[in-house]
Amino acid sequence: MITYEEHRLRSLVDEGRWIELLGAYRQARAAAVALDLADGDPADDDLTDSDLVDRRGAVAAVAAQSRAGIATAALGHLIAYAAPPEVAARLFDADGGPGTAAGVADHDAGPLWEVLATRHTWRRLAPLLGPPPVRRLVAQTRVLLGEDLSRGAEPDPEGVALLLEPWESVGRAEGMPVREYLRQGGSRSALLTLPASREGLARVELPEPGTRLPGQPATRALAELVGWARTVCVRGPAAGAAAQLAPGPLVTGGYLPFALAWPALVQAGIADRAHGAAHGRLALWRVLTAMTGAQRPESADRAEVRALVARMRCFTWDDPADRLRHLHLALEDPATGLSWAVSGSEEV
Repeated sequence: MITYEEHRLRSLVDEGRWIELLGAYRQARAAAVALDLADGDPADDDLTDSDLVDRRGAVAAVAAQSRAGIATAALGHLIAYAAPPEVAARLFDADGGPGTAAGVADHDAGPLWEVLATRHTWRRLAPLLGPPPVRRLVAQTRVLLGEDLSRGAEPDPEGVALLLEPWESVGRAEGMPVREYLRQGGSRSALLTLPASREGLARVELPEPGTRLPGQPATRALAELVGWARTVCVRGPAAGAAAQLAPGPLVTGGYLPFALAWPALVQAGIADRAHGAAHGRLALWRVLTAMTGAQRPESADRAEVRALVARMRCFTWDDPADRLRHLHLALEDPATGLSWAVSGSEEV
């Protein structure tokens, strides 16, 4: 049964009354936040310690914002997709009052900022976007879509390039990690896996597993990129790292350029619908900068990252037990003699 409110919103859409739709979104989101906070958790009502009370309030506020984002997701998606950019960008502005602004985690089929980023160029959006986290993610999405922002946007805080590197351009031609969004909700995207098939692979006998090196920053960065997979760092070649995680010494595998592994690695960082491809690209850059030995991403030399990718040897292998989503890859830096491997599979 169609309610009066649904009929009213449809009429506003049909008539292109986007300012009123934005107002309806803000009103609904603020109401959802307020209602969630009012419900509270009576189990903690006897707390008297001010620190515990403050902590409970902060956690409750974050949870309320998250649930409000879910409650208004469909309308937010429509505005981000179809409204003029001058209106759509205001989804993220707090000028409507407490609880009215969409956050970076607000999503329907994907985060609202990514929906918006796929619809307009950076030149249109840059003067309109306020919150720095949203600006950064939108800019990175436009880069993934092929836009060169190296002279048209503020520098990335971690020094991530604002144009695609050569290996990214090649990888983007092989598989686009950014979702394709639909007006009425939903999205289309290819599932990017490694290996994508057994074509070009052969039976390989792996060497003895390399010696594990715990505590490597690049290993932690790789685990953060692919949270659903196992990761390891070893001293030795890529095949030795693969041997630590492969199901046995005999695998169907082979070497491939890093550019062909790039799309699946970026998509692996999209943990859920609240994350976009920009999250994957940023996380992968953190992995690469950590592999160069940089203590912090922002201190890394891009030339060193390019040199690393140019010399890197990548090995992928098949696992008969793979589920729909899978990633098996070893990355070797011949200059340091270190290799990293990541391996996992899951249903989607």
